Amino acid sequence: MFVQGGPGRGKSVFSRMFADWVREKIYPIWIPVLIRLRDIPKLQESFPNTLRDAVSAKFAGDDWLKDRNTKYLFLLDGFDELLMEGRTSGGLEQFLRQVSQFQRDSQRDKDMGHRVLITGRKLALQEIKEQMPDNLSRVRIEVMDSERPQQWLGKWEAIFGREKREAFEAFLQDRRCPKLVQEKCGQEPLLLYLLAAMHRDRNLQVEDFEGASSTVAKIKIYEQFLNWVLTKQRPEWLTRQLTEQEIDDLQRILSEAGLCVVQSGGEFASVKAIEFRLKQDEGAKALLEEAQKRLGDDPLRNALAAFYLQKGSSEGSVEFAHKSFGEFLCADRLKESIIEWTELGKKRKRFNIQEEQLHWEIYDLLGYGALTPEIVEYLMGLLTASEEFCPVKLFERLKDFYFRWCDGEFIDAPPENLPQKKMRQLREQGIELGLRQVDVYAGLNVMILLLELHRYGQEREDLKDAIVFYPCGEPNSEGKLDDPTLLFRIIGYSRCIGDLGFPNTVGQFLNGADLRGAYLSGAVLSSAYLRGADLSGADLSSAYLRGADLSRAVLRGADLRGAYLSGAYLRGADLSRAVLRGAYLSRAVLRGADLRGAYLRGAYLRGAYLRGADLSRADLSNGISGNILWDADTNWENVLGLETAVNVSEALRQQLGL
Repeated sequence: MFVQGGPGRGKSVFSRMFADWVREKIYPIWIPVLIRLRDIPKLQESFPNTLRDAVSAKFAGDDWLKDRNTKYLFLLDGFDELLMEGRTSGGLEQFLRQVSQFQRDSQRDKDMGHRVLITGRKLALQEIKEQMPDNLSRVRIEVMDSERPQQWLGKWEAIFGREKREAFEAFLQDRRCPKLVQEKCGQEPLLLYLLAAMHRDRNLQVEDFEGASSTVAKIKIYEQFLNWVLTKQRPEWLTRQLTEQEIDDLQRILSEAGLCVVQSGGEFASVKAIEFRLKQDEGAKALLEEAQKRLGDDPLRNALAAFYLQKGSSEGSVEFAHKSFGEFLCADRLKESIIEWTELGKKRKRFNIQEEQLHWEIYDLLGYGALTPEIVEYLMGLLTASEEFCPVKLFERLKDFYFRWCDGEFIDAPPENLPQKKMRQLREQGIELGLRQVDVYAGLNVMILLLELHRYGQEREDLKDAIVFYPCGEPNSEGKLDDPTLLFRIIGYSRCIGDLGFPNTVGQFLNGADLRGAYLSGAVLSSAYLRGADLSGADLSSAYLRGADLSRAVLRGADLRGAYLSGAYLRGADLSRAVLRGAYLSRAVLRGADLRGAYLRGAYLRGAYLRGADLSRADLSNGISGNILWDADTNWENVLGLETAVNVSEALRQQLGL
């Protein structure tokens, strides 16, 4: 059985809690063994050998799984992290096949009888649904039921009184309180406590959220929380009230910790890595030195422990008790540097941060792994709320880096070049990332920021012409791209971080992208978010777009011959005059799509959702239909070739008088 969870640490927390519950309630009938899959360096030829290497204990000998009086419950945490560590989807399939065989062997062998429970994010299973072993059951982690928060509030009332409880409940039920806050309070006990405590201390009022979007609401909560823990919740850290400058220094310490945790994989970071990043911060060093004199202990560890960081799973490491707060602090750290990148220089210097330093800071901050949607959401919210945000200048500087990166300027430079410098820094901190991986992540993350700036610019009339990002280079006066294959080559280069490197990294940020005329033949863009993207005239022949979101995308005149679009979401997409010969559109959602004049000869349309679609003058010759979902609003006017299509339903034949 495997458990699928959403983003964040929900699955990890579940694994630890369940393992502890088994230890307390069922042991020794079942012996829980918790294994983090990201810690497995290599999958062995058999699952028992993989388990033995992962456990690495004396009792795990040659016959440790053959004792009929000992039954193990193996809790394998994070199957999605097999991919995160650079493995391919094939590696995940191999792993699941091994687990499946182990389950069968355990059922057949009277001396075994072990069980396996695996947790992970369901997105990692997107590409292997058809190969899923039939003896693995899927379950889902549910959020807390409605009674749990009420039980918690009852205990809050016992400590702080009925008045405080009722005031906090009124805050949660107020129409101005963001829905996000109300939902999260029922899912994350720590967030429930933090909100209740801040509301108790009058640091959080419902008026703060008047008209705020969900992103702005989250940022306001974390900003208030950060200010609260720095000024009120933890002033005893130095046994005195902190000055404003010292509060800024402490915030820098926490921001660097957030960056280190994210760069280390999003779970935990070594104290050594945080110390390394603070070496250049004189204010932080002075504050830590004073704390050491006063407290006579490790000042950095004390500071981190005081602000909701706890001991990590490995010696000398820390992790955030609330993962989202760590992501927010990482975004805050990125914001500080990004603002500095556009500060004007003195005299003849255009910018305060010169080109060479800018390039290093990009590798230092972004050459570690993929930016997550949560971090990008926080970052853009923080930037757009800042009076110092200069979007046009930032766009121009990042765009210059992007095209230099595309040309291989940084990785081809003589040693020690910037990717090498970052790789060495990461390895000194125990993060094993190769030279190409560092280079790929730096470039793709800059691309993500450019795509976000492009969307931001297109939503504002005053910036529409100034911020336009063309991933394949700007078109010439005739509207043609100088290098239509550029993005295709980037996708190929991204396989250095895994076969699905590009869709898993940039794929979630392509909404609204301008990809007109791009050459993407055979490109893998499964599950990519391409809502509203302009792909008119693009070559997507044989592209793999399974499960991609192309709603309202412009695919006018695009070449989609043989494209794999099973389960793709094309609601309201413009596919007029698109060539879809032999395309696989099984279960594709084409509701309201414009397919006028589209060439669908030989297309596979079984189970396609065509309600409200406009198929006038479309060519469906020799296509394979059957179970097509259509309605009175589907326009079949002058459609061609249905008389030669296979499995056309009787109802549709009658509708069209065939």
